[in-house]
This record gives sequence, C-alpha cells and structure tokens, in this order.
Amino acid sequence: MTVSTASGSGAGDKPGSAARTGPDGPAHTVDFEVAQTPRGLGPRGESRAGAWGLTALLVSLYVINYADKAVLGIIAQPLREELGLSSSQIGLVGSLFFLTFTIGGFFAGLLNRWMTLRWSLVLLALCWAAAMLPMVVVASFAVLVLSRLFLGLAEGPSSALLHTAAYSWHPPARRALPGALLAGAASISKIAIAPLLAVITVSFGWRWALIALAAGGLIWCVIWLSTWRNGPYIASGKTSKDASTASADAEPATPWISIFRSRTFVTGALVVMSVYALVSVVLTWLPSYFEEGLGYSRLQSGSMFAFPSIVGLVLMVLSSITSDRMISKGATSRMLRIVVPSVGVLVSGVLLFLLPSVGTPIVAVAILSIGYGFAATVFPLFNAAVAEICPPRQTAGTLGVFLAIMAIGGLVAPYATGVIVDAAATPAEGYATAFQVLGIVAAVCAVLALVFADPERDRARLRPHAPAVEGAAP
Repeated sequence: MTVSTASGSGAGDKPGSAARTGPDGPAHTVDFEVAQTPRGLGPRGESRAGAWGLTALLVSLYVINYADKAVLGIIAQPLREELGLSSSQIGLVGSLFFLTFTIGGFFAGLLNRWMTLRWSLVLLALCWAAAMLPMVVVASFAVLVLSRLFLGLAEGPSSALLHTAAYSWHPPARRALPGALLAGAASISKIAIAPLLAVITVSFGWRWALIALAAGGLIWCVIWLSTWRNGPYIASGKTSKDASTASADAEPATPWISIFRSRTFVTGALVVMSVYALVSVVLTWLPSYFEEGLGYSRLQSGSMFAFPSIVGLVLMVLSSITSDRMISKGATSRMLRIVVPSVGVLVSGVLLFLLPSVGTPIVAVAILSIGYGFAATVFPLFNAAVAEICPPRQTAGTLGVFLAIMAIGGLVAPYATGVIVDAAATPAEGYATAFQVLGIVAAVCAVLALVFADPERDRARLRPHAPAVEGAAP
C-alpha cells in the first residue's frame, strides 16, 4: 500500500483512493494500491531483518546515552554525602548538563553533513565514555560540573542523529515503532541499567558506576564499526549515494524558517519540552524522591527507578505499533501522532496534579509511574510527525533543532526542583509540588497541540513536491 500526498482540487478523484480535506483545503490523498515486494524485503529492497537488527544497535547506544544521564540520579545521595552538596547544587548540575545538551542539539544537522553516521556516532560515544572518567580521578563539585557540561555537549546531537539513522532504514509510514524503541531506550535504561548501577554504587562505590558506563560505551563502538551501513531512505555525510537514496533526496529543500515556524513544529516543540522537563526531573531526582520523600532505602529507590519506565515503555510501544498500522490503513497522522499522545499528556497532568494530596508511598509511586508513562508517548509520535513535514535531506537538522528546544525543559526543571525541595517544609512536600507544577505545564502545552498541530496540513504546504509516502501496508 502506498500513501500519496497532493494539494489542490481533484485529489480524491482517482478510483481506489480517499481524499481528506483539512481546514486549509485538500491536504492529501491516500492511495490504497498495494506495492508488491518480496517477503522479508522493504519497499526499496532492504532486508527488514537487517533493518531491525541495526535499529536494535542504535537503541543499545541510546540506552547507554540515557544511562549516562541517569547515573547522576543514582549517585546523587552518595555525592551529597561525600562532597557536602545541597539539593540546589545537585539540581544545578542537572540543569547545567541540559544547557550544553541544548546547545549541542543545534549542531546535529552540521555534523550530519560533515561526517557519516558511522563516524559521527562513534565520536560522540567516545566523548560520553571520556566524560565519565574525570570524577573517578578527582572528585569535586567543579569537576562534576565540568564533566556534566562536556557530557551534555557531546550528547546534544545524538538524539537527532540516532533517529536519522533509524529512519534511514524505515519508510515514512512505518517510523513510529522504531521511534518508540529509541524513545523507549530511556525506559530500558532505567529498567535494566539503573538497578544494576544502584547495586554497583551500593556494593563498590559510585566511582565504579561511572567506570562501568565508560566501558559500555567503548564496547558499543567496536560492535558498531563492524556492523553499521547506511539505509536507503535518508543519506548522510559526504558519501556517494546509491540510486534509492538519491531518489529519496531528490525532493527540493524547504526553507528552514518555514519548517520552524509551522504550527506542528512550534506546538510540538512546546509539548515535548514540557514532557522532557518531567523526564529530566525523573532522571535527576526520582531516586532521591523515593529515598528522602517516601522513605524507601537507597537500594530500593535505585531499583524502583524502573517503575515509571516500565509503564512508559509499554505505552510507547503499544501506541506506536497502533499508529503505524492504522496510518498504513488510511488513518490520519494528526489523529494518531498528535491527538492520541496529547490526550495522554492531559491524563498525565491530572494525575501529577493530584500527587501532593497522596499520603501513601506506594500510591504516590503508582500515580507518578502512570502519569510518566502516559506523558512519554509524545516522544516517538511527535518525532515522527515532525519528520513528516520536512524533506529527507533536512531530517537531521529539523530533528536536531526540535530536540534541542525539547532539552530546554531539562535545562530549567532539575534546578527548579532542587530550589522547591530546599524551600519546602519537608522533602516529600517539595518533590510532590514540583511534579504537580510539571503536570500543569505539560497539560497546557498539550491543549495547544490539540488545537494547532496538523502534520498532514503542514506537509502539504511545506513539501508541494513530496513523493508518495512509502511503506504503507494493506
């Protein structure tokens, strides 16, 4: 099945197709003709098993990426005790990471033009590994700040490049699921890696947690260099293009300002920024909330780090599988990639708003976990929606800016949470209030997306020469 996009009248006159009309006129046509491809191969002859194998390799790097972020939350209390740090100082370190993380995101497009994905991701992974080691040698607040600043700068371009690499192996109609697996790396990291880091920290000390992460990054680089190859849907770097990739990049470029001013991009960026603020607070403060606020032990707190992530991973994968299947069958991208996740954020906002009124620790953990899970569905679906509105050659640059704006939420929220906790009567009250504020802000942004975001409308306006969207299935 192929999905073709067109603007102008008469889009739905073709037999076997259905035209949809948006508020700005005819937006696109869905063509229900079935593209015949051999079993096990994609629309451009790529091995689907190979595509998913390489996607899994990208997900594994993203797991390391998030483990590098999450380790601060795991070792926050030992660091406070050894270095005599306040909650505000720990929060400041978390926010400063996201400062350089935001700056680094704007360089994703440039890096994608200067280097191939093979070498750009190796370079970034080596930088992450190196950033873990200064605190092992010299432990101080200044070294902690500098190492996290360097880590943020190196991780900034990674999300856009990882999504670009994954999208290069999957046609546009089937990108929500690989996007969900990438977004789910945060959950996988907290489910599988965070408890392991907690055990290492309790058993051997926080320095060994950092050493383990550095070793993991080095091992990944070896595997990556021996297996990666470019996919047929998006080109990167200065490598020669094969025929299929060249055709993917044949579409004329769209002015950057037009992409960044589109209502889908602007409101989508606000939603993911607000939800990422929640993610950054979870990464920085959740074990501390469980330990100081709810009274769990340090080992319990590190292990329970996984609970919100389990819910988030399940909901992201289910929503993404449903999205890809229904879009392939003719459902609108706006409904499945905008409305559904935005409603999820609204549910999250309501749950987090209720958190300060909850007095039972296990109920508070459940509410936070469910609220986080519903909010997390925005990442794969909104990323896929934004990727729709730009030509393939501009995917890395568009997602780089989109995700850099997203990271602004992480810049503000961890430090603000530390300030709130220090000012509150009790740690439990402070953490609950911070999560409540995060829920309210995210809900407001979700309403804006529900009203204004429409990837199909913006795709038709920004990409008048766009080819058919490949990868739909009968």
